[in-house]
Parts: sequence; C-alpha cells; structure tokens
Amino acid sequence: MANTIRNQQDILDKLKIFALNPMQEEALEVIPKTTNTVLLSPTGTGKTLAFLLPLIDTLDPECAEVQALILVPSRELAIQIEQVVRDMGSGFKVNAVYGGRSMSKDKIELKHTPAILIGTPGRIADHFSSDRFSRTNIKTLVLDEFDKSLETGFEGEMIDIIQQLPHINKRILTSATQGVEIPGFVRLDKPTIINYLDTKKESKLTIKTVIATDKEKLKTLMELLRHIGNQPGIIFCNYKDSIEKVSSYLDRNGINYACFSGGMEQKDRERSLIKFRNGTCQVLIATDLAARGIDIPEMKYIIHYELPRAVEEFTHRNGRTARVNSKGTAYVLQWSKEYVPDFIKDAEKVNISKKAPTKAQFWETLFISGGRKDKISKGDIAGLFFKQGKINKDQLGVIELKQDCAFVAVPLSIAKELVDKLNNSRLKNKKVRVTILE
Repeated sequence: MANTIRNQQDILDKLKIFALNPMQEEALEVIPKTTNTVLLSPTGTGKTLAFLLPLIDTLDPECAEVQALILVPSRELAIQIEQVVRDMGSGFKVNAVYGGRSMSKDKIELKHTPAILIGTPGRIADHFSSDRFSRTNIKTLVLDEFDKSLETGFEGEMIDIIQQLPHINKRILTSATQGVEIPGFVRLDKPTIINYLDTKKESKLTIKTVIATDKEKLKTLMELLRHIGNQPGIIFCNYKDSIEKVSSYLDRNGINYACFSGGMEQKDRERSLIKFRNGTCQVLIATDLAARGIDIPEMKYIIHYELPRAVEEFTHRNGRTARVNSKGTAYVLQWSKEYVPDFIKDAEKVNISKKAPTKAQFWETLFISGGRKDKISKGDIAGLFFKQGKINKDQLGVIELKQDCAFVAVPLSIAKELVDKLNNSRLKNKKVRVTILE
C-alpha cells in the first residue's frame, strides 16, 4: 500500500531536477498515450527517469499487489533502478530481486508486496514458479536494456515470464543500441518508437591513443594514470585474469583501486562500487560488465587497457564518460604492434610524459552493521558521527544506506579513531558494529 503519493513535480523537486531533457519530455508525452513504446537513447541520457515518471502515474494507491514489472539484464541495473525509485519518494513500495543474493531476503521483502518489482529474468522466473505473489494486477511491463537481456541468454526465462502476464496493457522497451530486433514473444504490436540515437549532436567525447612500449602495457598504464592525476576513472579489461594482473601492478605502485567483474561475489561488487563512488578508490578496474547499467557518477576519463572486441563494447565503455553535458576522454592503450579494429578511428596520439600533481588518498570507508530494516536513516548516522564522533560537516563524506547495513566515507586520517569511538554504539534501538571496510 502506498504512503503519501507525490505528483511528478514533487518528485522532480525532490530529485532537484529543474528541467527535463527533450528525450524525457517526449517520453512523458508519448508513454501515457501508447500501449507499446520503444525508447532508444544513448547511455547516460536519463532513460530510467523517462520511463519511471509515467509508470508511477499508472499505479493505483489502493491496490496492494505488484502492478509494474521491470526486467533488467544485470543485478547492478536492478539495484540502480530500485535506488532511483526510492530517491523519487513516490510513496509506492519498490523491491529489486536478482540472482546472487539469498532467496530468504527476497521472501521477507516480498511478504509486504511492492507496487513496483524490478528483477533479473532468472530470479523473477523463480518467484513466478513458486507463486510468491499475484500476477493479476501487473499491467505495465518494462524491458530495460532489452537487447542486453537477449544477449545474456535470458530469452527462455523472458518467454516464460511474459506468458504468465495476461493483463499487460502497457509495454516499454529501452535500449542504447540501434537496430536490435524485437522478438515476437514480447507481443509488441505497432510500437511507438522514441529514437534519440540518431540525434546529431556535437560529441563532447575526445578519443586519444597512447602507444605502449611493450605488449604488457602495464608500465605505460601507470605513466598514463600519473599523467591524468587524481581523477576518478575506469580501466576496462576484457578478462578477469587481466584485472588481477593490473590490480597487482597498481598495488605495487600505490594506486587506490577497486575491482569489478562477473567473477566476483555480488556483495564484493557492490562494495567496490561504494568505495569508488565515495572517493576511497581513485580507479575502478573492470570488465565490460561496468560499461552500462551500474550506478556510478560521471567519469572524466576511461581507459581501454585491452581493446574492445566489438563496436558495441567500445560505444558502451565510452558512454561512461562525456555523458549528457560533460566533456570526457577515452584513452586507447595500444601496443605498437597490436591490431586495432576499424571502429577505433580518429584517435589522436598523445604524449603522456608530463605528470599531473597528485594528492594522497583522503577518504576511507566505514561499515555499519545496521540499515533500513532497523529503521535507521541517513540522518541518524550523520547525528552519530557529529555527536559521538565529534566530527564536522566537511569530515562526513557520502553515506550509503542499505537494507541491512550502511557505508560512510570519512577522512582516512581519523578513520581508526572514529572506529574506536563509535564501534558498539546504539543507532535507534540497535547496537551496531563500526569497522573499516576491507
């Protein structure tokens, strides 16, 4: 059941969004009037908000069942969309379910049925087969990044899910890729297409080539990072083994980094992103899993440590920088004898001998063993750090609140001291552990 229902303007005010972009405005105009919509727009242009605003308007506050289902290709995208819905403060309950987290957590959350359910096809199909909630009131179906779900091999589960949704009266498909064939099982009859992929706009992305002196490229990568200086960015690799090789080298050279790949546990992936978002880590070393659908701020640069194998990978990696209105640089790290695919062109060669000034690591991340389910808020956490920790506002970094824990960025110089002061404190009615996140 919903709490206080907010209208669109209230939601935009809460998100501190003062103007929608043309794609979002068109989506708000088209989606309410059409049964089937395909929304095509580049990564980072705000597609999530473009479909969530009209979706929330379709929900009935008196209905206590799931009313909208959003299928996504990855756990990270599920978590990201869930967070956007929470930040909107619409008054409607939302939950994300996905493989890699315990089924018991899902069962507890689904006992209080959400109006909006987000999930990966595999996990949603599991819940359908166990009949954990009614499908009768699901009227809206969103397939976000639908092309990626098809690529990832979710077709069987998606067919199974869609066959069990007899009352769908609105379908919304989104993608950042042109020309993807929509399979017949989606039953997308005469869709209205909102296409912003062809919009000719001046790209603010600069592509630069850095010639590596040897096949390993590690020494040149280090020189490039010293040339760029203390800015957050992503180093893209093709393989998990390459991530291990790069991370070992950065370790030896004193660079703070976090790793992100499909071979990691879901919890560890989430914690890597938290440390990257709050500034504890300067660099994220990642596979193409990080090229789309994860919740990280805009990057000033990305580095292709290993060259992408397809133009789609190149496009999505580059889409992590120069997003919306900002400038960004994609560095192509190329060994002098390496074959370069045709889609990497017009990249100027750059000299990276000049080093930027560097600063020592400033932030550290603390873990708190209590979260939303304990009725703990961000304000409660801030109060604990100000009153008992005796820190000032400039010393309190990003707070990320999860269902059963929280993460707080504090200056590295006082992190151990804060752990000594705050460990085993009480937050609301819960005694919480406070530790440095490893």
